[in-house]
Amino acid sequence: MSSMAMAGGPMSVVGDFSPPARGAMVAGACALVIGLLKVAAPVLEPILLAAFIAIVATPMLQWMRRHGVPKWGALALITFVLLDAGSLFALMTTGAVEGFRESFPGYQERFAALSEQFGRWAEGIGIGGSTEAVPDLIDPARVSAAVRLLLSGASSLFAEGFLVILIVVFILLEASAFPAKLSAAFALGGDGAARLQRVLGAVNHYMRIKCGMSLLMAAGAWLLLRVLGIDFAVLWAILTFLLNFIPVVGAIVMMVPPVLMALVQTDPQTTLLVAGGYLVLHIVIGEILEPRIMGKGLGISALTILIAVLFWGWLFGIIGMFLAVPLTTALVIALEASPHTRPLAILLGSHPEGEP
Repeated sequence: MSSMAMAGGPMSVVGDFSPPARGAMVAGACALVIGLLKVAAPVLEPILLAAFIAIVATPMLQWMRRHGVPKWGALALITFVLLDAGSLFALMTTGAVEGFRESFPGYQERFAALSEQFGRWAEGIGIGGSTEAVPDLIDPARVSAAVRLLLSGASSLFAEGFLVILIVVFILLEASAFPAKLSAAFALGGDGAARLQRVLGAVNHYMRIKCGMSLLMAAGAWLLLRVLGIDFAVLWAILTFLLNFIPVVGAIVMMVPPVLMALVQTDPQTTLLVAGGYLVLHIVIGEILEPRIMGKGLGISALTILIAVLFWGWLFGIIGMFLAVPLTTALVIALEASPHTRPLAILLGSHPEGEP
């Protein structure tokens, strides 16, 4: 009897914790995990990026295997495509940034004059201290320093990109056996395996559509800037492609550099056309076309997406901002697995439980 009491003791102690105490323990565990992730972020960032690229590439690998292509041949073809696309993207980016750096001194004087004019205008409408604040807020020296920093770190970026592709290849090598390994390691039943497939399917669906919409957005931006005669249209189109992956914030940030370039290079009318063109592109592609193709979406509320961009960006830097939506989607699906964490999944979702 005493042994039964001793055996049941720990369970009774755990059961005696009040809801606030259990909440405090869960919060402490979450804080510990987040702290460990923050420390390990430099190692996890390329692995995360490679994992999401591998998820997108896996259907291509499976399609080639179904059509009789050997595994080594399919992997070699995917590796070649990734290396070729990465090299082309790197060459276009570094070439455009280098051209912008060489031409930047020519725009600097005009930019400083416009900053001074804007400061005087703001002073005239009653915003005190604008004459001194505006040049400090929009400092061309900072832009030039950022460009030099980007070019100086290009070699390390190329090395990290090659590492990411290498990790993608090794993930694809294990892709066919990975679900079975997870099921065996964590004793996933039918529900667990279905939930894992749901995560992979949702991430693959989102990444494929987002890549297509980002390419379409970049092509539209390049055509707009070319027609209006704005310099370095390729650079701003590449920036548009990258920033379109960042929800909410990216749509605002992507239009700032080309608008400033139009203001420095041309006149206010052309600048308004650039800003209006970007706004139309965002409405047509980001607000109309993308949601229609995306279908029912990922079940995440707009507020959750904004908070996710801030949180994952703080945790994993720019890669975390790019992957904020698929990471949050995976987190929500994982939280739905347990009745203890399902309330969090409902709070993070776009609809209350039971609603479509």
